[in-house]
Formats: sequence, C-alpha cells, structure tokens
Amino acid sequence: MKCSLGNVSRISPLVAVVLTAGSLAACNSDSLEKGRGATSILALMQNDSMGDAAADAMNPYDADKRYRGTLRLANQNYAGEPLYMQLFLDNVKDEDASVRSAATRAIANHGTPDHVPILIERLKDKDDLVRGEAARGLQRLHNPIAIPALVDAMRDPEAAAMNEPTEELASVRADAASALAQYPEDRVVQALIAGLADQSLAVNTASRDSLRTLTGQDFGLERRDWLAWYKGSDRPFAAGRPYEYPIFRRDQEWYEYLPFVSGPPNEAPATPAGLPMDRPTAAAK
Repeated sequence: MKCSLGNVSRISPLVAVVLTAGSLAACNSDSLEKGRGATSILALMQNDSMGDAAADAMNPYDADKRYRGTLRLANQNYAGEPLYMQLFLDNVKDEDASVRSAATRAIANHGTPDHVPILIERLKDKDDLVRGEAARGLQRLHNPIAIPALVDAMRDPEAAAMNEPTEELASVRADAASALAQYPEDRVVQALIAGLADQSLAVNTASRDSLRTLTGQDFGLERRDWLAWYKGSDRPFAAGRPYEYPIFRRDQEWYEYLPFVSGPPNEAPATPAGLPMDRPTAAAK
C-alpha cells in the first residue's frame, strides 16, 4: 500500500488533521502486517514505516538516526520478535549514549528475565539517562540476580561509605527502590529502610512505597518504626501485596477525541515478566 494524502492545501486545518491521522493509521496498520513474520531485517525495508525505523536504527553514520529509529521500534508492540531484539542487543552497546538509552528501553519493554544481566550492566553506565532507563527496565523484568545491583544503585553518595558503590542521580536511586518491591528478601528490606534516610524525598517515598508493597505495613518515613517492627516480625512478608511496576498514564488531550486520532499511549497495570504468580509472601527471616 502506497500512502498518499494528496493535495490537502485546499481543505480546512481541522479536516487536514483528521485526514492525515486516518491515512497514517492505515499506513501503520499495513506496515505492521508486512513486518510480522519477516525473516531478516532487510525484509522489513519493504514497508515504509518499519523499514524506515529499522534502517535508521542501523545507520552507521548518524547516531541521531540510530537513536530515533531504535526508539520508534522500542515503543511498538510487535518489536519483541527475535530480529528486533537482536537489533536492540547490538545498539545497547553503541558508542552514543542516546542510542544506548533507547535500546535499553526496548530491551526492558520486550525482553525476558534472561536479559536482566544486560540491564544490570547498563545500570553502571557512565551516562545518567542510560542508568535511568536500566533502573526503570529492572522494574519490568524479574530476576533475583538484579538485587545486588539494585541495592548498590540505591546508595546515596552523601550517606554511603567511601568504599561502596554509589549512585549520584536521585531519580535512579528512586527507580531502583521501586524495582526492589518485587523481591521479598531480608537484604531488600534492609536496603529500603536505609533508603528512608536518603537525602532525596523521592527516594524516601519510593522506599516507603516498596516497603508497603512487600510487607503490607505502613510506618511512613520513620526508619525507627520500620526497624522495630521488622525485627519483631517472624513473617514480615505475610501481608505483602502483588507488585505492579509504575506505568505511563495521562489524561486525553482535546485533539485525541477527533476521529482517527489515537489516544494517549497509556499503559495497563502489569507485573514484571518472569515474576512468579505464586511468589512467597509468608517467608520467614
């Protein structure tokens, strides 16, 4: 299907918006069907939408195109197929930080618990944005091998000992604290209680929320109360609640009520890939 809007210069701006949105939707639908079942990345070049994104994502000369192409693919539902995943795995090692960040997001969106070691590696990246994507990615993929890296990523430089790993960016520490809420283990609770003393209120709040999820208790931001309760509890996770990772959600804009215009890309609440449905909630210390 060759997509063309024709001559829209003679119609009103409002109608142009509607026609453009409708035509693009049709193009994207056709392109998506062509991409399913492709046996090589080159085969994806046969359609305009995915082909352009894949070509950009592999552009050896332009990092900005690699970033934009990777990000476009990262946000598509069909990009979990092996061909796309291999592209993401290649780009997560790119010399450009923006490309690495987009590929990290893609792996988080479409990966499996087996990809957690890659996110752990990116959690130590020199670039702030990449580390942030890795921390958020570890909220979506479940694998206990991530616990030590997440605990390290929670450490505040102002409070940690000189010989311990630290994370300077408060948002990364907060995202790491959120990711730990899926692991009902003693070392996790200790790290989260320590997070209540972080210099950042965002980290304090994330640590409290994770403690509430893991234990079903709520002692606010009071470290002393949390410690006293935890030391006196034989089954600290008995009342724990199921973990759902933070999602994107916003209200609908006025123009998104127009025909053929997609609504906001809101996500549905979900549990991390690989999280056992019968996870232990009554584990003893």
